[in-house]
Amino acid sequence: MKVVAAYLLAVLGGNTSPSAEDVKDILGSVGADADDDKIELLLSQVKGKDITELIAAGREKLASVPAGGGGGAVSVAAPVGGGGGAAAPAAAEPKKEEKVEEKEESDDDMGFSLFD
Repeated sequence: MKVVAAYLLAVLGGNTSPSAEDVKDILGSVGADADDDKIELLLSQVKGKDITELIAAGREKLASVPAGGGGGAVSVAAPVGGGGGAAAPAAAEPKKEEKVEEKEESDDDMGFSLFD
């Protein structure tokens, strides 16, 4: 990732086709080790390609990747079961319970505080 980040920094800096030396200089400026094999692999894969097109293609690929925890499965499963209307209020009720917070007892610390 640091090699990709250094390459992208070079492109953002105006260098449309950064060399291995440019990437090494960027990595060296922050004290990171430069792996020549990884740099050459990256440069061979992006050679002759427009970086904005590569980023756009990557976004399209990532759009199809499911992301999220159990919340996404609930919203997808509700329409299939036909109980979509009933599932929404049930999901809202636990949120109300979580909002209830216990009152902190700041003066019941036996006469001393951590920050005194």
